[in-house]
Amino acid sequence: MSHTCGPIRFGTPNSAARQGHYDSTRLGVFQLITGIKGTRLRKAVAIAVTSGAMLATGALTAAPAQAVTTPSIVAKGGFIMNNANAKTLYTKAADTKLSTGSTTKVMTAKVVLAQSNLNLDKKVTIQKAYSDYVVANNASQAHLIVGDKVTVRQLLYGLMLPSGCDAAYALADTYGSGTTRAKRVANFISKMNTAAKNLGLTHTHFDSFDGIGNGNNYSTPRDLTKIASSAMKNSTFRTVVKTKSYTAKTITKTNSTRTMGAWTNTNTLLSSYSGAIGIKTGSGPEAKYCLVFAATRNGKTVIGTVLASSSITQRATDATKLLNYGFTKI
Repeated sequence: MSHTCGPIRFGTPNSAARQGHYDSTRLGVFQLITGIKGTRLRKAVAIAVTSGAMLATGALTAAPAQAVTTPSIVAKGGFIMNNANAKTLYTKAADTKLSTGSTTKVMTAKVVLAQSNLNLDKKVTIQKAYSDYVVANNASQAHLIVGDKVTVRQLLYGLMLPSGCDAAYALADTYGSGTTRAKRVANFISKMNTAAKNLGLTHTHFDSFDGIGNGNNYSTPRDLTKIASSAMKNSTFRTVVKTKSYTAKTITKTNSTRTMGAWTNTNTLLSSYSGAIGIKTGSGPEAKYCLVFAATRNGKTVIGTVLASSSITQRATDATKLLNYGFTKI
């Protein structure tokens, strides 16, 4: 660094003194400047260190992620839980008694599959009473043909995919006890109510095998979810309810083979929601639009129910919202 403090004359009598004065002055000026610079440098270092500490601290104490907003659904009632431990993840009128429509058939299937020594290949002959029933009630059906022999396994697909009330009637007539069809059906419905009690459900009652009730067929979002969770423990049930389409081959009166029209699962989530594994739709004048649903992602399963939504599309939208929310909470 060069500092100019005036001309310097060597060889004069006072040159040494002047040189000493110059050196001293130069040193003082240098110390003054470097002192100022040193102060600035120390401040700069302090600021840098402090800033670094703040950045480091900020990285460790970053603001928490924004809480996931609880979804709003159109359905009058909704409930989801962790299927592994039954931990509640969402509720809306979860314990309010509502009409269940064809979600009732989850219990129908559960009762059938709980029969001792169940033979899924047992053949059941379709009766005219089953066909007359669906016509009289304008009910959903599997279009079973009177006189055809259909296996119990096929009836379960006909029950759960197209929501066949004819299949439900056939199963109730087959697995209820009694000397008449009416007694057998009544006994089967009694088994459904016993199964509900065995699950500890106090807000559920069935007066039909298919959801076409007589004013006393009801459950709650929480109870239906518990029924579904129990039913899903059965491997046959799980296989049936995750199937998108199924074609049954039945035996006709003349012992020939009839290939039925394909039964398509009414649960649209199986196609629209990644990881969906079931389980049952429902609808009706009082029930509106219902859906019991389940999905598995990363080894975790969320299961739930929406009751009394406003449309087929809306019930799926409601269920999708709840599943998405559930997977953030599980």
